[in-house]
Amino acid sequence: MAYIEPAPIKDKENPLESMMERFNIAAEKLGLSDEVYNVLKNPAKQVIVSLPITMDNGKIQVFEGMRVIHSNILGPAKGGIRFAPDVHLDEVRALAAWMTWKCAVVDIPYGGGKGGVRCNPREMSKGEIERLVRAYTMAMIDVFGPDKDIPAPDMGTGPREMAWLMDEYSKAHGMTIPAVVTGKPLVLGGSLGRTEATGRGVMVTALAAMQKLKINPFSATCAVQGFGNVGSWAAQLLEERGLKVVAISDHTGAFYNEKGINIVEAIQYRDGNNGTLEGFTGGEKMENAMDLLTLEVDVLVPAAVEDVITVANADKIKAKLIVEGANGPTSAKADAILNEKGIMAVPDILANAGGVTVSYFEWVQNRLGYKWTADRVNRRSDRIMKDAFDNVYQASVKYEVPMRIAAYIVAIDKVAKTYTFRGGF
Repeated sequence: MAYIEPAPIKDKENPLESMMERFNIAAEKLGLSDEVYNVLKNPAKQVIVSLPITMDNGKIQVFEGMRVIHSNILGPAKGGIRFAPDVHLDEVRALAAWMTWKCAVVDIPYGGGKGGVRCNPREMSKGEIERLVRAYTMAMIDVFGPDKDIPAPDMGTGPREMAWLMDEYSKAHGMTIPAVVTGKPLVLGGSLGRTEATGRGVMVTALAAMQKLKINPFSATCAVQGFGNVGSWAAQLLEERGLKVVAISDHTGAFYNEKGINIVEAIQYRDGNNGTLEGFTGGEKMENAMDLLTLEVDVLVPAAVEDVITVANADKIKAKLIVEGANGPTSAKADAILNEKGIMAVPDILANAGGVTVSYFEWVQNRLGYKWTADRVNRRSDRIMKDAFDNVYQASVKYEVPMRIAAYIVAIDKVAKTYTFRGGF
């Protein structure tokens, strides 16, 4: 089963409200009409299903599944499927909207979608998870489709689950349809470079921001919260480019080493330790894992879950640059505090868009029936991420707003103009 990121802190704010606060500021800066505003603030489709599953003990348990399509005006909806015990509709709605803005920021022809199933995969067997994935796929059989809605992995799911989804969808249609889902195993049409894509995008945007802030990567320090796929790849790629990663964490705790943690060794340890850092000796275990966020470092990469930077700790953050590997790690109420402190934040809808960019490449390759090399994938994704950063930075200067609001302005402007040209409402 795929690595699951740490659970959110208990006093987390509503992610939908956080998204809408940023959306409202950007819409006002753009002078968005009431008509377009009302279209963009509401999801296009929300589906909630009940999924009865026979558990290994023979008893039937009913799980709640959901899928939200925020927009498909730019193309088919795109977004992951989250398996977590605390997933809820507002969270999925916020993540679906974030996907719309994320795809628009990096200029790929997708709308935004997101799915979730309320379950605890840590307490389920492989067979139970497979039955749940297949039941969810069949319940969403009219929602999913290569030209309608293309799911992908998220918290609690991975290539294995995407393979089951593709198989169930394909069987229902009497043919193999790899383009219905991305994040698949390579042998089933997955793309080279997909595994590290999100972390690679974090690295590209971090280096671009450091250049603007005149931070030398060869003398810079970094802390990474969340050592799953995104966090570990971001840490490894940043370390390869000169940064000293002094702290990492997962749900078992945070580990600090003033001289720098050997990230390759940390990844090897995690992979041989049931996917956790528990007992890692390459750094001293911090008494409070959340203190990682307030370390005196140049670059902070929150790569866990939503709302870990809030009004409760934002004033204690000492990093010069925050690069958001997770979705929504900073609450809207914390934005003003970070801005007041002069901390640049490369927002989630830009920083972690490398994943959906390479998912797009995977979909393109599936449609073409042709595979690209890893070098081509990385070269093209790096270019897209750098161009997106430059566009957002220019909007930040033009509108005199922080990078987060600038990213929303770039995205909303693209989607709004598309609605205006297409009309029909």
